[in-house]
Amino acid sequence: MIAPEAVLRNTVTDADGDKSTLTFEVWTVKADGTPGTKVKLTDANPYGVLVSPYVASGSLASVKVDYGVLKPRTQYMFHTNAFDGSLYETTWSPWTKFTIEPYATFPVAQSTSGIDPVAQTTVEFTRMDPDGSATATGAPLSATSEPTLSDFAEDDCSKPDKQDRRVCFTLGKSTMDKAKRSKAPKPGKTRETTQTFTDASAEALAGSPTPGGNDAVDLVDWCTNAADGLDYMNRTEACLKDLGEGELWFFDSDPEKPAIGRGTFLFEQRMKTYRNKSESGSDFAEFDQQLVIIPTYIDPALEGVTMKWNVASSCSSCDVAPIQWTDDGGNPTVGAHWTYDPTSDYSGRWGTVVTRWTGTGKEQIDLDWSITASVDASNSVDSTADFGSSGISAVRELAPRCDDITRGAVTPGCVFPFFKPTFTVDTNLYPAAGAYYWVMQERMPDHAGSKKWDSLLHYLGPDTMVKNPSTGAAWSSDDSRKVVCPSTWTKHPADPIVGSTDCDEYAPASTHESGGFPGGVNQVTDGSKCAQLYTDWAFNGVGDGSTSFGLFADTRTATNGPTGTERCGRAAIDSAQNQGAFSKLRPSVWRLLDDDGFFVDTPGFNHCSGTATTCIWRKV
Repeated sequence: MIAPEAVLRNTVTDADGDKSTLTFEVWTVKADGTPGTKVKLTDANPYGVLVSPYVASGSLASVKVDYGVLKPRTQYMFHTNAFDGSLYETTWSPWTKFTIEPYATFPVAQSTSGIDPVAQTTVEFTRMDPDGSATATGAPLSATSEPTLSDFAEDDCSKPDKQDRRVCFTLGKSTMDKAKRSKAPKPGKTRETTQTFTDASAEALAGSPTPGGNDAVDLVDWCTNAADGLDYMNRTEACLKDLGEGELWFFDSDPEKPAIGRGTFLFEQRMKTYRNKSESGSDFAEFDQQLVIIPTYIDPALEGVTMKWNVASSCSSCDVAPIQWTDDGGNPTVGAHWTYDPTSDYSGRWGTVVTRWTGTGKEQIDLDWSITASVDASNSVDSTADFGSSGISAVRELAPRCDDITRGAVTPGCVFPFFKPTFTVDTNLYPAAGAYYWVMQERMPDHAGSKKWDSLLHYLGPDTMVKNPSTGAAWSSDDSRKVVCPSTWTKHPADPIVGSTDCDEYAPASTHESGGFPGGVNQVTDGSKCAQLYTDWAFNGVGDGSTSFGLFADTRTATNGPTGTERCGRAAIDSAQNQGAFSKLRPSVWRLLDDDGFFVDTPGFNHCSGTATTCIWRKV
């Protein structure tokens, strides 16, 4: 059973088919499984038993035990005796055992915790529009291949120069083996691929990094040591290690003759957005891009190679600085040029471009990239390879968004809205709230906010277009909260040890998934349509004598408790936990705007497989 207000039932059978009542007795259970002490269920009669109304023979008779009579996590047994108005049964029914089990149990809130609610883990992702950068086009990329000009598509090659020579340039999946790749220069800092966002997002960050053009070579310091052949990102950074290998070929006029010379190059790309002035050092929103070009072979016949990085943007209000190039040591260079040199390995070139958004409101900015290559042996011809874009219109995974309207942010800034952050409820400090959120994620039809079920919550931002019809103002979380938790709501009683409780709604009022959000997938007419729950004392002594609490079903209206079909939850939760748990969601940390998706994680309960049995909290 999931509530102390247990409903006891048994079937009435009368030999004459008369209507009958059932008398219910409840006893504790001794260690040997036999009846222990009889429980006084009521003061309405001297026997302390509950008697059902008359029901037809063959029907279920039931009684409801008042709150406070039965104790959670204590084993009981009951039996019944029928009365048809004139005669009692001569024997009692067989015993039925039961225990009141909460959905989850948890201790008092811990005094300290190491959980960071806004820490994020960098993830792998797939580019939706890589174009030539991830597809092998033109000639095969192999050190032993000897293609001719006729092997290349026309748009892969330049127009002829005065000697009727052409440059062809393609980009495809790298065929360089790991041994050769490991010899390619890869300077820069390293760290774990996990980024922590702090509450200082709207304040000065001590020791915060300087944007592009500084002494540090790698714009995204963890990218250098990330595995090759994959792409990674978080809310503010992207690391593209899957751009592939470029092959540059120099041909004479005869389309069937082997190439005059050849060069091969590895390409990588970094992107970084800055959430505020303290991170960028600029009064404007900013995002930077960096291209890394690593030569792996240059034929002497080329004499040298120059590459130009072409960056296009849909931005309507941006200032774009000239690309700044450095070598592997961070020394400035004049563009990306290499002269043939048989005596040493070639240094990579790191090109960084700074873009500052000077607009108002918000703008998501589409980007395109290509590389134009030429050889010193013929400065009059070049060829361009397409490196793809920031994503197809439906996804736009690498399209930064800049705004000056994020709630809680004092300056404009930029992020990658494609990356869906995870808000981690500190279940050490807020175990009651965490238990409630976990249960709702498991039982709601859409599992709102659950990473396990891959079901996002969507933030109700300051830029929402939904209006409150009464005031004409933008719909707010307070508006949603009043639907689910009106002032007329009467909270379920709880043991005094629980202390003060508040009405807590799930999904949160600050999301589109709230039961109070107009037109939302979970909209209800009022909070009575939500699953009704509450926290209460569960039992003393969890091995160390500590007090344990539980999350129970509120059966005052729905006698059988929540069905699992409810689109929202309403629960009486410890006031401090209700008010504190979600206050750690700082919209400015991720620059959340309306309809931005995010997950809610409850680590202290994630080890449980479902709500069929009681989930016992674990410290994280």
